[in-house]
Amino acid sequence: MEQLRTAFESLSQWWFDLHFSHNQKRALGLIAAIVLVLSVFIVIRGNTQSSTAPEIVPITLAEPEIFVDVTGAVNKPGVYTLTGKSRVIDAIKVAGDSAPGADLSTINLARVLNDGEQIYVDSLVMNSAGQRVSKKTPLGPININRATARQLDALDGIGPVIAARIVEYRKVNGSFLSIDDLQKVSGIGAAKFAQIKSKVRI
Repeated sequence: MEQLRTAFESLSQWWFDLHFSHNQKRALGLIAAIVLVLSVFIVIRGNTQSSTAPEIVPITLAEPEIFVDVTGAVNKPGVYTLTGKSRVIDAIKVAGDSAPGADLSTINLARVLNDGEQIYVDSLVMNSAGQRVSKKTPLGPININRATARQLDALDGIGPVIAARIVEYRKVNGSFLSIDDLQKVSGIGAAKFAQIKSKVRI
C-alpha cells in the first residue's frame, strides 16, 4: 500500500512539473485514458474469447484401379475392374462366383491381384465312377498358366519337383506374363529354359 501511494505521489509530481499548458495536459490525460480503456478491453476480450481448435479435414486417397481377366469355370467370364488391393477371391466373386464343377484347389484365393493378369478357374474332371481324374495332356505347346503339375512334369527336363514349383509360383505370384518368367522359378536356368521354351506358351 505504501509503494502504491509513493508511486501515485511521484506520478502527481511529474504531472505538475510538466512544462505543458493546461490544454496540453488535458489532451495528454485524455489520450492516456483512451489507451488505458482500450488495453483493459483487449485483455478482457482475450480472456473471454474461447479458442476453437482448427477443424481437421480427413484426406481420402482413392485406391488405384486394376483390370483382371477372369475366365474358366466361372458364371460370368470377362474383364473386370477392381481396386488395387483386391484378391483372387474378389475377382471370382465379381465374375458371378465359381461355376458348378470348378476346381479352386489349384488357386491361391488370398493372393493380391496384379493389373492385367488373368485368373483361370479349372474344372474338375470326373470319371464314370465319380472319381477325380487327371486332365489329358493337350497336343502342342502347353499353357504354363493352366497346365497341371502332371502336364508340366511331362516336359523334357522338368521333373515332379520343378513342376510343383511352377504351380506354387503361380499360386503365390499370379499368372506368368511371358514364358521367359519361367526362369524365375527355382531350378529353371537358361539351359533348361532353352530346352522347353518351344513347348510352352502363355
